[in-house]
Amino acid sequence: MRSWWRRDLGRRSYAPVYAAMKAWTTARTADAGDEVWVVEHPPVFTQGLNGKAEHLLATGDIPVVAVDRGGQVTYHGPGQIVVYPLLDIERAGIGVRTLVDALEGAVVDLLAARGIAACAKPDAPGVYVDGRKIASLGLRVRRGRCYHGLAVNIDMDLAPFQRINPCGYAGLQMTQLSELCDDFAIQKATDELLHHLASRLGFADPLPLSELPTALSEDA
Repeated sequence: MRSWWRRDLGRRSYAPVYAAMKAWTTARTADAGDEVWVVEHPPVFTQGLNGKAEHLLATGDIPVVAVDRGGQVTYHGPGQIVVYPLLDIERAGIGVRTLVDALEGAVVDLLAARGIAACAKPDAPGVYVDGRKIASLGLRVRRGRCYHGLAVNIDMDLAPFQRINPCGYAGLQMTQLSELCDDFAIQKATDELLHHLASRLGFADPLPLSELPTALSEDA
């Protein structure tokens, strides 16, 4: 079973984390271990490579950051789990479709354990409960290595989603775990989510690393 490492970054501004995961992916060697970074971001909109300005409705004082993942615009904020799997998918023999299915499936598993029925949509990446979106994802793969990842709404202010067309869909309603059940402690949900993701990828549960990535250590 393949091993990998987990870094819990706490709450950090989006731009330094984005720069750090790009730098880490560029610098990693062929024998570098795989990692998963877990973080909460202060309020920020991120606009993917296919993003259209028309989907930014009224961003106000929340910054918009252009990024190199696929997809349109989404929102990150406190109370949302953001998971960045930094994997050598070529070495692991994992196709992009398999990785997307594993990320979405991990959220479905997390919800199923709480008696909540959820599903993915082949034509609209993410996870949905009764037509409302609870998780968004976007990836970038360079030279067989991936970064960016998955955002799961746990217990957050959903109002900023109304300032955009989430993922390019006008009128798309969002939801979160705290609206669906009483079992929404963010640390517990994070641990369970990573366990389900590891299981679906055929990995062991990620082992914790206490130190920050170099670029973030310099930023701290």
